Amino acid sequence: MSIAKSPTMQGALSSLAAFAIFSTHDVVVKFLGADFAPFQIVFFSVLFGFPVVTIMLMRDRTDGNLIPRYPLWTGLRTVAQVTTSVCVFYAFSVLPMAQTYAILFATPLLITLLAIPMLGEKVGLQRGGAVVAGLLGVMVVLQPGSTELTLGHAAALVGAFTGSFAAVIVRKVGRDERNAVLMLYPMVANFLVMGAALPFVYVPVEVQHIGGFFAMAVLGLAATLLQIFAYRTASAVIVAPMQYSQIIWAAFYGLLFFSESLNWNTALGAAIIIASGIFIVLREDAKPGSGTPVLSTRGRYVQGTLPRLGSMARLMKRSRVPAE
Repeated sequence: MSIAKSPTMQGALSSLAAFAIFSTHDVVVKFLGADFAPFQIVFFSVLFGFPVVTIMLMRDRTDGNLIPRYPLWTGLRTVAQVTTSVCVFYAFSVLPMAQTYAILFATPLLITLLAIPMLGEKVGLQRGGAVVAGLLGVMVVLQPGSTELTLGHAAALVGAFTGSFAAVIVRKVGRDERNAVLMLYPMVANFLVMGAALPFVYVPVEVQHIGGFFAMAVLGLAATLLQIFAYRTASAVIVAPMQYSQIIWAAFYGLLFFSESLNWNTALGAAIIIASGIFIVLREDAKPGSGTPVLSTRGRYVQGTLPRLGSMARLMKRSRVPAE
């Protein structure tokens, strides 16, 4: 078997392609953010995502209803995902792309920290040191005291935290909660909350804007499908670190479309965060029988605008099982 045809290489290349498309998706978000409030962007993003979810649920052969087995955790996760969507979309609209990614790359570090009280995870000295180093990397990016911190920085930090919180909840209840519940509740909540806010921030949508919203849905779906293929083909320890390739696309797209330059503190801080994240992934993968949150969290930071990656993969798998 040639290297190009090996499952590991196919998984790695598929994941790289997925995150390249995700980065293109974020460019569209940034363009739209120049004309629209994040509430309106999220609203239309969810609106275009509903047909995809509807088709998937129509093919779901799992018996059950849409009443959550864990109402409290489902409610907390839904609030966290709505917050994540607004914060991350806003951060992309006002901050340089590379800076936004660098802050959001702290998500695996925060997941590791939150897993201690919420899942009873034990974090040893080496993983703890990697988390501390990664958080120091965030400080290098933000440069508190010498850089003017804006609402966009705060939004990115809040989005990273709430996205991590939602991811750990999935690890806590995901095996027992129905996939349809995990998928629908955040999407419906986003639709209702953003719809309620829409009259206060609405800007008329022109034809080119509709094309942008549609492009977001298509790009998000295509990237998600590629990521599902990647996780089915290669191990998580190969696929998961590929998300950090987005910093390259951020530097390229930022310079090409928005005249953004990659300053030294963002580059250095991102390098520290990426190294810490990769170390944690490698460390957790080496643990016998590891079912750890970082490796098991396969979705992106923006949740609730498109189906969660794990739920989508399981529904696709189940839909192919013939009915008895």
